[in-house]
Amino acid sequence: MNLKEWAAATGVSYATARRRYESGTLPVPTYRLGRLIMVGEPLTGAAPDAGQVVVYAGVSSADQKADLDRQVARVAVWATGQRLAVDRVVTEIGSAVNGHRKELLALLRDPAVTTIVVEHRGRFARFGAEYVQAALAAQGRRLLVVDPAEVDDDLVRDVTQILTSLCARLYGRRAAADRARRAVEAATGGGAA
Repeated sequence: MNLKEWAAATGVSYATARRRYESGTLPVPTYRLGRLIMVGEPLTGAAPDAGQVVVYAGVSSADQKADLDRQVARVAVWATGQRLAVDRVVTEIGSAVNGHRKELLALLRDPAVTTIVVEHRGRFARFGAEYVQAALAAQGRRLLVVDPAEVDDDLVRDVTQILTSLCARLYGRRAAADRARRAVEAATGGGAA
């Protein structure tokens, strides 16, 4: 569990627990997992040559940056519940529609990474995740999805981004956002008839 959850469970304020962690006087073993402080011993259930387990968390825009830590916490808690020893946490800001996410591409290229854990399939890749998952499986690697259900709001946002991009190519950048908004309203019946 992370330090905040431990503090709440033991009745200690988070500020006090954080101070004790920083001074080294916390009465329980701790370790870092990305930017999180985890309480307890790290899991060592995997064989040394089994490869790395990496948590990948991503959001599509900078205004969602606060969600990254919460996303990492949810995925890390799930992974430790599955008895996976998380070796590394990778976070990234960029649309799942974009194929040029440097951190994700580096994970896919790294043969030492045998397991990638993500919260939603849409956080990993909006389209074609099944192909990437099949390619990883062919290499003896795997993609684990914590919550396989799609998030409708994320899907609508991604479709709007695709429409905006296509409209920008057809009509120019100035009119793209307006035309994409009107197309989404027409498709969902949200606009005036």
